[in-house]
Amino acid sequence: MKNKHWFIVAGIIIIAILLSGSMFVVKEGQYKVVLKFGEAVRYAETPGLKFKLPFIENVVELPKYQMTYESSPTNMLTKDKKPIIVDNYTVWRINNPKQFNQKVKSVGVGIQRIDEAVYNSVRRKLAEINFDQIISENTARGNINDEITKDVADALTRDEYGIEIIDVRIKRTDLPESNKQSVFNRMISDRQSIAARYLSEGDEESRKITSKADRSATEIMAQAEADAKKIIAEGENEAARIYNNAYGKNPEFYSLYRTLESYVTTLQNEPVIMLPIDSPYAKILLGK
Repeated sequence: MKNKHWFIVAGIIIIAILLSGSMFVVKEGQYKVVLKFGEAVRYAETPGLKFKLPFIENVVELPKYQMTYESSPTNMLTKDKKPIIVDNYTVWRINNPKQFNQKVKSVGVGIQRIDEAVYNSVRRKLAEINFDQIISENTARGNINDEITKDVADALTRDEYGIEIIDVRIKRTDLPESNKQSVFNRMISDRQSIAARYLSEGDEESRKITSKADRSATEIMAQAEADAKKIIAEGENEAARIYNNAYGKNPEFYSLYRTLESYVTTLQNEPVIMLPIDSPYAKILLGK
């Protein structure tokens, strides 16, 4: 009986070992590759409890979620032969575990393949544009990123690596330390040249406006003076006509009025005047 008891216990242990060795769990965000003597025989992609042959088959895990790879800063040349330091990052995932396992095997090797494809694409794209476009045009930078993403994705799809490229972005484009000062000096010179041009254009525009204003003022003053003279002449003519009409009705009164006006002018400041006694001009003063 005692030996039988031990046989039962041993059988239970063996069964437990066999069961534990024949089951595995697939979680969210992972693939499981079932290998038989080192060769992949099937792939588990959906979460849940799965089975395999114990001791004969073993399981390798591959990530299903998106991953990010950041490249090391690399020296490259632009179209105008400017050396720049570029670093970028790549968002990627395994979308075909069978192809990935056959061609790549591991995440580390997959990163190497991605790094090679990204380096070749970035170097080729930057060689097509000038340095100024890279550092000053955000829209150009965005277009470059989109083109590189498509280029890398097409290359890895063509090679059937089982890798999907989500996005490739250039993080930084900078000059080597030995080139920075000369570029900064050139940028300062360019900005000073632009400022001088703006000042020159402003002075020229100011002169044009001032000249136009002076010309308009002169024309307005000339027209105003001409209008004033015309109005004064018309007023004087009208006054002369009125005087003539008025004085023509009584010439004797007009003569008397003009004589009295002359007295006002002549006798200002009490001057000494010598006139003949029989002068017509003296008659009124003498009361004759």
